[in-house]
Amino acid sequence: MKPEVAQQIKSSPAQPGVYLMHDAAGEVLYVGKAGQLRKRLAAYLRPPRQLDPKTRVLVSKVDRVETVITASEQEALLLESTLIKRHRPRYNVILKDDKRYPSLRIDRRRPFPRLRVVRRIQKDGAVYFGPFSSAGAVRQAVKVVNRTFRLRKCSRREFGSRTRPCLHYQMQQCLAPCCRKVSREEYDRIVDEVILFLKGRTPQLIDRLKQEMQAASEALAYEKAAILRDRIFALQKTLEKQVAVTTDFGDRDVFAAAVSPQASLITMLVIRGGFLQGSRHFVFPDALASEEELLAASVFQYYEKAPFIPGEVLLATDIGEAPLLEQRLRQLSGRRVVLKVPRRGEKVRLVEMARENAEGRLAQVLADMATHRDLLERLQRCLGLPRMPRHIECFDNSSMGGEDAVSAVVVFEDGKPRKSRYRRYRMQSAGPDDYRHMAEVLQRRYLGKTHHPAPDLIMVDGGRGQLNVAVRVLSEMGLEGATSVIAIAKKDPRRGMEEDRIFQPGRANPVNLGRQRDLLLFLQQIRDEAHRTAVGFHRRRHRRSTLHSVLDEVPGIGPRRKQLLLRHFGSVEKIRAAPLKDLSGLPGMNRLAAQKVKEALG
Repeated sequence: MKPEVAQQIKSSPAQPGVYLMHDAAGEVLYVGKAGQLRKRLAAYLRPPRQLDPKTRVLVSKVDRVETVITASEQEALLLESTLIKRHRPRYNVILKDDKRYPSLRIDRRRPFPRLRVVRRIQKDGAVYFGPFSSAGAVRQAVKVVNRTFRLRKCSRREFGSRTRPCLHYQMQQCLAPCCRKVSREEYDRIVDEVILFLKGRTPQLIDRLKQEMQAASEALAYEKAAILRDRIFALQKTLEKQVAVTTDFGDRDVFAAAVSPQASLITMLVIRGGFLQGSRHFVFPDALASEEELLAASVFQYYEKAPFIPGEVLLATDIGEAPLLEQRLRQLSGRRVVLKVPRRGEKVRLVEMARENAEGRLAQVLADMATHRDLLERLQRCLGLPRMPRHIECFDNSSMGGEDAVSAVVVFEDGKPRKSRYRRYRMQSAGPDDYRHMAEVLQRRYLGKTHHPAPDLIMVDGGRGQLNVAVRVLSEMGLEGATSVIAIAKKDPRRGMEEDRIFQPGRANPVNLGRQRDLLLFLQQIRDEAHRTAVGFHRRRHRRSTLHSVLDEVPGIGPRRKQLLLRHFGSVEKIRAAPLKDLSGLPGMNRLAAQKVKEALG
């Protein structure tokens, strides 16, 4: 550690607060908190041999330590969370966004709500269930709901315009509220049953349905009783497939960690009503934390966004911040939440189950990391690279005859995509000139970005022409020796090229990868990801520019009306074909505005 950094640590305050470790370029490497900042930071001053490998790497990069004093440890906890979200330091524990995991959403504020599969949980007043660990679990839950409870499946636009029941009603998989085949009160009661089922309250729901069936039978409403009987049988069949793990039928989550020098992992078991609903795994390849710190950070970050917080959270290891976390969870949930490390009984079995799952999953992660490392080492040897290409960036351009030209760069680290580091660019140079666009995006990506380390390998989509442009631009910016460059050209059977080719500077013939087909497949995967990102960005931009030229020029049609028209009709073509009365009948529209739209669209 630099002497000036050591002096900053020695003169740091002894009060509670947060500390930020910066590198020479000013980037935040790590954010931590402490009840006594000086005492906590002093641990970094120990001899290097007494530090773990990741801490040694962190300490070697630190150029400056910044401290922020807070009034209490609780405030330090909240400030640390805010700063981690803002800076996303590499060595902190950061849970991935739940948008990758499917959840179920039902909005009871709207009449006749439907069950939807979503990827992002929002605090919008709707009821969410999940996230689920797999798409298969979501499909199974939706299948049971559709077969048993028969909620509507059509979109809001279809629901508002339908005049007769759809095929789902004929197949007895929908109650057809669109045609008022069911009352609002009856439908809301069924929605309550769906919520009970998805919350894991199946036994209570079955008891409730049995009482309703008995009442219907005594009232001689045999048809209704038969429907309830079939619903009970379906739920009992579903209940038989669930695994009961506790006898108290309570709600709780279980957290356990598995730690290794290469990576760390947190496993979470979700238990609702005494039944195991599923599991989640969070992997931290670079996190600088002990098992206790991993658990504390994971519990705090997960429940900051979770739609439901159970009254009891089981942990595999004691954490010193348990009182602080309990206080924060009480604020978030509005009721008492207990963090507990069980010592005996069936709860110990739950913790051991979570720990075994964590260790098993970490073994798979480490094996996967070893496979990727072997692939990158072989790629280094095959291409003759000066260092292993752990950090790869690939560029691709997309345009339509030079219009709305864009470019995209994707980033792969240790063989896996890092989507948070993808970037998309709108080309400032006009015209269908792919070489000029490639030069522009490389300059914008690397010129003046000295605080970002150069990638180990740069890929450009194209042939020798694009490769020569990349070499020239990087040479002009002084990065020629700092990184390696290759180009990947698509196969063209018409010109006798039956497979993709890899070109390198100063080499006349394409690279011969021999029998190592997995190397070519890996490079193709990166190129295809860059192509997908660039094309998707181009399509969105072209669509916006096309819509702007048509709807945004209509007097009286602002962003809200434009969104209303597109959401209801789906496209400009359908708006053009719609009758005037359909346009003027929409909420927020009138006859004058509808006439202007018809005149503008011809």
